[in-house]
Amino acid sequence: MELFSPNENLSIGRIIEVKGPQIRVELEEDIDELNRLYAGEVYPIGQFGSIVKIHYRRKVLFAFVSRLRMVSEIEFEDERPVLPATQDARVLEANLFGGGYYHPPDRVDFNRGVHDYPLPQQKVYLTTSEELQLLYKGIHNTSGKQDSLIPIGEYVSSSKSECFANADKLFGHHSAILGSTGSGKSATVASMLHSLLEEYNGEDSDFSPKVVLIDPHGEYASAFENDAIIFNCSPEENSVANELKLPYWLMSGEELRELIIGKTEREATSQNNIVYKALEHSRLVEKSWIEETKEWEGEEVDDCDIDHPENHRLKEGTTQEQVQNFNRDKPHPFKLNEFENHIKQEQEMRVKHRKWEKKAPSKRSSYESILDKLKVLRNDPRRKFLMEEYSDDSPDLEEILQQFIGNPSELDDKPLRIVDISNMPNEIAGLLTSMIARLLFEYKTWQKAEERKKDPILTICEEAHKYVPRSGKAQYQAAQKSIKRIAKEGRKYGLGLMLVSQRPSDIDSTVLSQCNSWIVLRLTNESDQTHVKQFLPDNLQGLTSMLPALTRREGIFVGEAASIPSRIFIKELEDKKLPDSSDIKFIKGWENGPTTSDEIAKVTERWRNDNG
Repeated sequence: MELFSPNENLSIGRIIEVKGPQIRVELEEDIDELNRLYAGEVYPIGQFGSIVKIHYRRKVLFAFVSRLRMVSEIEFEDERPVLPATQDARVLEANLFGGGYYHPPDRVDFNRGVHDYPLPQQKVYLTTSEELQLLYKGIHNTSGKQDSLIPIGEYVSSSKSECFANADKLFGHHSAILGSTGSGKSATVASMLHSLLEEYNGEDSDFSPKVVLIDPHGEYASAFENDAIIFNCSPEENSVANELKLPYWLMSGEELRELIIGKTEREATSQNNIVYKALEHSRLVEKSWIEETKEWEGEEVDDCDIDHPENHRLKEGTTQEQVQNFNRDKPHPFKLNEFENHIKQEQEMRVKHRKWEKKAPSKRSSYESILDKLKVLRNDPRRKFLMEEYSDDSPDLEEILQQFIGNPSELDDKPLRIVDISNMPNEIAGLLTSMIARLLFEYKTWQKAEERKKDPILTICEEAHKYVPRSGKAQYQAAQKSIKRIAKEGRKYGLGLMLVSQRPSDIDSTVLSQCNSWIVLRLTNESDQTHVKQFLPDNLQGLTSMLPALTRREGIFVGEAASIPSRIFIKELEDKKLPDSSDIKFIKGWENGPTTSDEIAKVTERWRNDNG
């Protein structure tokens, strides 16, 4: 029997209603156990997410099963007379999602969306495993083969059919992996990356993907021991991780302001000006004050503008054009001591000439607060990688970028980069994410068109709701700006984004809407379910209704990277390839007896040392 042709052995009923993309099908009376045996395989009838087909002229239309009800239930809902039980019938509801012409023996020109609608009384058929395989692999182009496919699991409606994702669209057009805690998000990310490496990284292959994964929990290192270079802000002794090189002078003005001021200062506007001005002068202008050539004491205070750029001497060789075109976000090295000294000098000068004690006592506290925060930052060992003074031995921009997209050393020929920020406080974690995302974006913008094609980059942002929240918390503003920029513009530069989150309702809507492919695992929170449904493409009422009932590793795969919207099982990995994200076993832990004073002392010692 030919594929995709009418077969009475697969017939299950007739259409009784067509309402836009939704159809209702009255099942045949002789169907007793809601399954059909065909070619030695049992096919369930009415299973949520399964696919049925309708033959319409030379085309085959496909629909997702979304519901199975009784006619009496529908009549009661519509306030019509209810049929006697002896006359009651079963009604299958399904949503049309696409169709195409079949070209024997094994090709179907499938297109999403519905242009031709079926008519009442047309027969509806089950779709066989062999037919599903052709659909699922996306074999619908003239060559009969689609490139850039990677296996990520198998389809629930046909366990023999492997689920493939179009890697170019999954990684290049932005994607999101969403699901409640324990649904398998980290395992899904690991499964996709392992599949990518296994599919293309042969012994003689030059395949070298550029993937930067921001890991806020330190769980991915164990999953990619042989395939990833791990970076840590302060790696422990005998650790496989490399120390992250990301110095302060790489920060934009906004990032530096966020680090020093934060969100709790009442003098925010005044302090912003102090930080931005000190940054500008540290990168461009000498610390010397014009008081050497001008008598301040002989003038009225109101006539002296201490903020005017002419009241500072330029470095030797600096032109007026350079001053006018100064960009405080450009990654140009400067001395942190100069930055701090400039603030101190300005504080002293204002005390001397503005008489703060009488006119603006709050100004003094603004400067003192910034200087105190700088002292804390510079003395905190957790921030040493960030706040270490610039010197001739400091890494340059090329060396810093090599950590993420190059080969730091010939001995570390590993394709993935994992940045472990698990030992950093939240305000620093957000800042690091911002810096990395911004540097990668700017690197891509400065490339020529041919260079961009040679090294596309994928950035994976775990716990994305922390770094691009809807709430717009000040401490995450820099990260929001950087991630948003990649989401909106990264695609054209060859910079892809993958968001991973357990709280999609807390992610910035602008960023989430830029994703074109989705793997949605179990979501138990109603607000998360509602939020996700707003962004998901295609008519997926039947699939999205299953979100709270999905099992671990089970999800809905939709978007450009999916051949068709589907319910899938993510490929299972052996333990050594899984992220170290398993839950703590309470009963097993409590079997170890009381915690000793020596064990507590070890922890508190690490605690004290870590906080300087």
